[in-house]
Formats: sequence, structure tokens, C-alpha cells
Amino acid sequence: MLQLFTDTSANLPVALTKQHHITVVPFSYTVDGKETDYPDDVDFDGAAFYGAMRRGAVVKTSMVNPDLMAKYFERALSQGDDVLYVGMSGGISGTAQAAVIAAGELTEKYPARKIVTIDTYAASLGEGLQALEAARMIEEGKSLDEIKAHLLSRRPHMCQFFTVDDLAYLKRGTVLSIKPILCGDETGHIVSCGKVRGMKRAYQELANYYDGRALDKSEMLGIAHADNEEGAQALIALLRDKGFTGECLNVVYEPVTGAHVGPGTVALFFYGTEK
Repeated sequence: MLQLFTDTSANLPVALTKQHHITVVPFSYTVDGKETDYPDDVDFDGAAFYGAMRRGAVVKTSMVNPDLMAKYFERALSQGDDVLYVGMSGGISGTAQAAVIAAGELTEKYPARKIVTIDTYAASLGEGLQALEAARMIEEGKSLDEIKAHLLSRRPHMCQFFTVDDLAYLKRGTVLSIKPILCGDETGHIVSCGKVRGMKRAYQELANYYDGRALDKSEMLGIAHADNEEGAQALIALLRDKGFTGECLNVVYEPVTGAHVGPGTVALFFYGTEK
């Protein structure tokens, strides 16, 4: 058998991880010095978390270390299963490298087993959508080598565009009503790709990026928002106007990535012709 792993950053609802038998390696974070583990049996309470941030709570995050990765992977390997880890971008976190280190150590211990780690060059649903593709291929009976090749071929096409409500969380300082448009580049780093005045214009800009790049407008896409359901719904309406006919996976931003983009953020994830 093949067991599929991802991490907190994938931002997948509990119902989906259970449905597709995806094991989530949990990130931890602190809110005003109190350590919290990401829940694995209920969906994240975004309203409470981002409400605390708006009130000035200090949130600190940390990456998963190789020992924790190894602990999760070894559960599968000791049962005679192979491991596929579809994880957070190495361009913004050391978690991908932690997975590589854990895999290297365990390969020596379990030489008959296969361990594949995929750096998605993405976060949130940019990562999560790729994990879901892997899960569906496992359900279809595809081999580990087939799944790996497919994910690597799709990885350059995962588009991530987002806008933040308050630049302060990106440590650049708030400037009038200017809203940056940011994206993930070819190696998973977050870079600026534009700026507009006001959130409504920012949502329109995200929809324009989708319209100009989407490979298949009937394909599932993802929207993650940091306690900004109104903004997410506004973006969905704009995408429908641009011809989007597929399913939208709409989630609240998980806390580890969300802490760095801040309350009000809205992000769009889809497969496109180019980053």
C-alpha cells in the first residue's frame, strides 16, 4: 500500500482528509506565548484566531522538524507501506527540507520501502489541491512513480495569487489604501506582482489573472481567506463572470501561513498556463 501525507499548510478541511485518507503532519504555533497544535479532528476556528490577531495578539510559527516527520512516516513504513509526502513550499519554509532529511534516514532503515517527498512550491490550497490530486490517483490505483511524475509535471502550473488587507503583517507598513497583489514564483517564493487601490479592485485583479491563465475553467480551484468570507464570495462571483464553472474549495486560511499574511487576506489557487 501507499500512504499519503501532507501538512497543516495544505489547508484541507478535515472532511476531505478523512475521505481521501490523507495524514496531516501538524504544525504548531503560539498565540501570546501559548503553544497550540493544529487540530486534526475538527476544522480550524479562523474567526477566533484572526479576531485575536486583530486585537493585537502576537502569533509565532515554527516549521516541522525532521524528527516529527520521521515519526509520522515510520508509522507507515513499519506496517510495510510506502510513503508519499506532498508538502509546503521550500521557498517559504524549511519543512520541505525536514521531510527530505527524514526520508533519507528512514530509507536506510527500511531499504525495501519507497519514500517520495514532493516540494509543491506552494502553500495553503496551492499545496492542498496537489495533495488532492495525489489522493485521487492513489484511489485510481496509480503507482507511486506515476503519481510522482504527474505531480512534478503539474507543479509548474499551480498559480497562487493573493492580496492582503493590511501590509503591516508583511512588515512593510500600511500605506493609504494600496493593496499589493502577490504571487508564488517558479521556486515557491512569494513575490510582488502588482498593486492597486482598494480591496474591490484587488479582487478584480485576482479574477483577471485567472481569466488570462486558467488551463481549464471547469476545473476545481481554491480560495483561502483570513476571516474574510465576504471577500471570498466577491471573488467567486467575479470568477463566475470570467467563465469559471467548476467547484470552488473555499476555506479559512490555516494559522501558520495565515499569521504571516494577516486578517482579511484573500488568496486564489488554480492550475494555469504559467505562474
